[in-house]
Amino acid sequence: MNLPAVFARQPWIVLIPLFALVGLGGAVLYSAAGGSLHPYAQSHVLRFGLFLVMAFVISMFSRNFFRIMAYPTYALIMMLLVLVELVGAVGIGVGSGSQRWLDLGFMTLQPSELMKPGIVLVLAKFYETLPAPLTRSWRGLVPACILIGIPALFVLIQPDLGTALAICFGGVVIMFLAGLPISWFIGATVPLIAIVPAAFFFVLHDYQRKRVLTLFDPEADPQGDGYHIIQSKIAIGSGGVLGKGFGNGSQSHLQYLPEAHTDFVFATMAEEWGMVGGLFVIAVFAIILGWGLRVAAKAPDRFSSLLAAGMSTTIFFYVAINLMMVMGMAPVVGIPLPWMSHGGTSMLTNMICLGVLLAVNRWNRGPSSLS
Repeated sequence: MNLPAVFARQPWIVLIPLFALVGLGGAVLYSAAGGSLHPYAQSHVLRFGLFLVMAFVISMFSRNFFRIMAYPTYALIMMLLVLVELVGAVGIGVGSGSQRWLDLGFMTLQPSELMKPGIVLVLAKFYETLPAPLTRSWRGLVPACILIGIPALFVLIQPDLGTALAICFGGVVIMFLAGLPISWFIGATVPLIAIVPAAFFFVLHDYQRKRVLTLFDPEADPQGDGYHIIQSKIAIGSGGVLGKGFGNGSQSHLQYLPEAHTDFVFATMAEEWGMVGGLFVIAVFAIILGWGLRVAAKAPDRFSSLLAAGMSTTIFFYVAINLMMVMGMAPVVGIPLPWMSHGGTSMLTNMICLGVLLAVNRWNRGPSSLS
């Protein structure tokens, strides 16, 4: 039986592993809730289904639509960031005490998450319209730094260091791929090295400094700032090769592991599914990211290429920082694991990235797909 054209042309070699990853995430969240679909697993799968439809809708938009919507989208997200400062809700857990969310009634929205793909979109548009010779001048640097710096500053005020760094990372990658001189990036490292110590003492909050210092010696404060990392390492290490078995994770079930359903969901999974489960998760992300980079390489124009590469980079940042965090290789900064952690806005953001990649993949098939 032939599939309808809209389904037949989808990259199922990527989507099928993604579905398996979401299914594993649902199983882990089911176990983390003590063998119950509520409150995590059911909403996780339903959100994925809803946002998958959204991603397919995004994939049908034309290239010109993305171009037209780049600056309005950026402006809208900036308005939401300002609104967070005025009427935002204070979070709990890893983000406790931070004013990052807008309470919409049916869900809590974190606008800073939306700026991750938003900054990619606006910079792709900016560099497409900038003549190539000007890219290597101050006109290719200063406006881009302003576009990145304003939202990053608002997010840093919340305070949310992890998301601010993610916005800067995505923006800098686009600047690099757009063709800014490599010497500029090398030259920027010198003042950055000088700024980092000052920023550590005068910009970061006390709890953020403690998280950075705890990274080097979590055992120095096992019941305080080092607790998250220590318990995460115990959960991952105790899983061994094959894990303790589905539903048998003592670290999460006995509530030793904090945020077992969000930021530390990989540790929850590794305890029950072991190294085999961990390698499966990493392999799926490798498939998705590899496909995203191939889509960018085949893109028909500069805008599409920067857009696809930036969205892939955004997903990569989520994955890399979360996995490093749960393994004690990065400070605990509250970065969820895509398609596995429970959370509406992070799922929305990653599905937007997927939808854009699907759109560029469609444009790559020829002129008839660009409309």
